[in-house]
Amino acid sequence: MASLAVVSSLNLRLRPPSTQNHHLLPKSLSNSINFQIKNHNNHLKFGFGLNPERFNPIGEKGTRHFQQKGLNLIVKASSSLGAAAAAPPPPPPAPVVVKDTWQGAAMKPLLAAIAVGVVLWLVPAPAGVSRNAWQLLSIFLATIVGIITQPLPLGAVALMGLGACVLTKTLTFAAAFSAFGDPIPWLIALAFFFARGFIKTGLGNRIAYQFVKLFGSSSLGLGYSLVFSEALLAPAIPSVSARAGGIFLPLVKSLCVACGSNVGDGTERKLGSWLMLTCFQTSVISSSMFLTAMAANPLAANLTLNTINQTIGWMDWAKAAIVPGLVSLIVVPMLLYIIYPPTVKSSPDAPKLAQERLEKMGPMSKNEIIMAGTLFLTVGLWVFGGVLNVDAVTAAILGLSVLLITGVVTWKECLAESVAWDTLTWFAALIAMAGYLNKYGLISWFSQTVVKFVGGLGLSWQLSFGILVLLYFYSHYFFASGAAHIGAMFTAFLSVASALGTPPYLGAIVLSFLSNLMGGLTHYGIGSAPVFYGANYVPLAEWWGYGFLISVVNLIIWLGVGGLWWKAIGLY
Repeated sequence: MASLAVVSSLNLRLRPPSTQNHHLLPKSLSNSINFQIKNHNNHLKFGFGLNPERFNPIGEKGTRHFQQKGLNLIVKASSSLGAAAAAPPPPPPAPVVVKDTWQGAAMKPLLAAIAVGVVLWLVPAPAGVSRNAWQLLSIFLATIVGIITQPLPLGAVALMGLGACVLTKTLTFAAAFSAFGDPIPWLIALAFFFARGFIKTGLGNRIAYQFVKLFGSSSLGLGYSLVFSEALLAPAIPSVSARAGGIFLPLVKSLCVACGSNVGDGTERKLGSWLMLTCFQTSVISSSMFLTAMAANPLAANLTLNTINQTIGWMDWAKAAIVPGLVSLIVVPMLLYIIYPPTVKSSPDAPKLAQERLEKMGPMSKNEIIMAGTLFLTVGLWVFGGVLNVDAVTAAILGLSVLLITGVVTWKECLAESVAWDTLTWFAALIAMAGYLNKYGLISWFSQTVVKFVGGLGLSWQLSFGILVLLYFYSHYFFASGAAHIGAMFTAFLSVASALGTPPYLGAIVLSFLSNLMGGLTHYGIGSAPVFYGANYVPLAEWWGYGFLISVVNLIIWLGVGGLWWKAIGLY
């Protein structure tokens, strides 16, 4: 065994050792380099690309000092070379045993979800409920439990739920997968592709830095700027999915990245978690404030006309909603800021940094200009789509086509957006199951049962209406669409509320507002939910927990402050 010490400074490039007559195997690299040396006929041979024949040995016995082109190497033998040559080779290292790790489902949550479905399946269906409807309810609830506990990714759980529906003949294949033709899941998926364009071109960062420059000295100020920007756009863009996915998700993600809050590296709580949850919870508030802020709102107005023969006009809706809506938009972000705060609350240097970044970015690039033009085109079609007879998802497809044709976004990048495809899968699955619960008559049975129960209590109209409101609101856990909920239950609940003495117009207004606010309960209850949840900044348990808490706050504000306001403007 010998050791080599490099005593001069030189960029030494090592090559693999030659196999002819000499062998040199590196053992370690540090301030000195140690090698295993095997000698042949008392000649030292080195296998790292130097020519040993041109070395000039000098020095005393037992030491070799070589020089070549400024390289000094001192070799000191710890024993005779002959002894080194005769030394037995080291034993081979013990084999490394790699244990297989389970990469399948988390079994306890999976078994819990299956157990819920099996138990409900075995319970006899109540009178008035078909066997098919009861079986579908058991599969639907098992799927919901699986989505909450997540034994597998959400898309996989939902796909298994659809498979169970087809396997048990509860739904045909065409029925189970019918919602994959629904425009809303596709609009949400397209929103993720738009977000990719925002991030890739740098336009998202440019807009984010502008917001940070203006409002970035505090996280709260930044949040409020986004909240009220969304509320201002709400009456002009009648799709909450389009607003969330096409405009605000890319912007919020860019802001989070700009502030060092990323998914998967432990920095989610710096800003992203609070900002995503705040933007989502306020999106349902702004949707409730204007007749044209959510696609299903005109449906509620139409059903009101058919049920009580009274019209809710645009100004009537806005006038009734403006006070409780503004109070909610102010209270909800502040409340979340207190109970679910970002870890970075103040950043006085952020506006200066944002200004520096903007200067470094320089003028807008060609792709940024294309992205901005495509955004204006798409938003313009969302705003004036009713006049031009172009729906929201068609406008989004047109916008994405422009991005694909110009190469701003490639189809390969779209395919790589796994969150978009996962969201499309689980959201479409839930829409299909919830839709067929309604078609099979389960929702009608539920509505009639509630109506009979509340009507038989003999309470005042205020208490009776309060019970109806709570049942209408929290039954939204069974719906993946506000439009589906309104279509299934709005008329029945409004009819019963009116029959029990509730002022009909007041009842219609309140149920219309709640048809938006209840979307904040889950990650699938309204179009903006899967968009913001799909960003993966907020764990599912926290999403549902804070969703329930904010729902209570919104009910207090809208029925309390709103009730006083509605009394003041003469609605009852």
